[in-house]
Amino acid sequence: MSYITTEILLKAYREGFFPMASSLNGRIYWHSPQERAIFPIGKIVPSHSMKKILRQKTFSFTLDGDFNYVISKCSERSDTWISPEIIALYNQLHALGKAHSIEARLGNDIVGGLYGVTLGGAFFGESMYNDVSNAAKAAFYFLVEHLKQKKFILLDSQFINPFTEQLGAIEIPRGEYLDLLSIALALDCNFID
Repeated sequence: MSYITTEILLKAYREGFFPMASSLNGRIYWHSPQERAIFPIGKIVPSHSMKKILRQKTFSFTLDGDFNYVISKCSERSDTWISPEIIALYNQLHALGKAHSIEARLGNDIVGGLYGVTLGGAFFGESMYNDVSNAAKAAFYFLVEHLKQKKFILLDSQFINPFTEQLGAIEIPRGEYLDLLSIALALDCNFID
């Protein structure tokens, strides 16, 4: 049984830490990198081809349509940091209204999506997946627009990688991140009305 509770998890997010499980043994480690990846919400713009996909309404989107399904799909990788313990913890956060999913759908089928944690005006992006090309990207751009409408100011990407960099992620020093986090936590934003 884990020593990590939802209270510990939320406290860690407030202090700039996030958990990742080892794909080898499932042990959970805490991270707070010196260079933190974020998406500058106001500057994120879809590519020309993605604008076309969004305009054509290729996908429809739901909020919290099936959180457990999305996090479980995100964990289906050969090298994953999303252990069964992480899934259980984030499902508890979801039940508390602190973790949310966005589903990209074709008809009634969920074909991609993402999930993350919300506190104040911060959304801590955790993971995304696709079963259909461009579904995760479309869900991401839907998320960005949703966060703008809800007056969120921080979209945390944790670590940068080629995919998130392509979406517009940048790295900022840990101190700058913590300052931005402090401002975001003081806001009273509701992800779901």
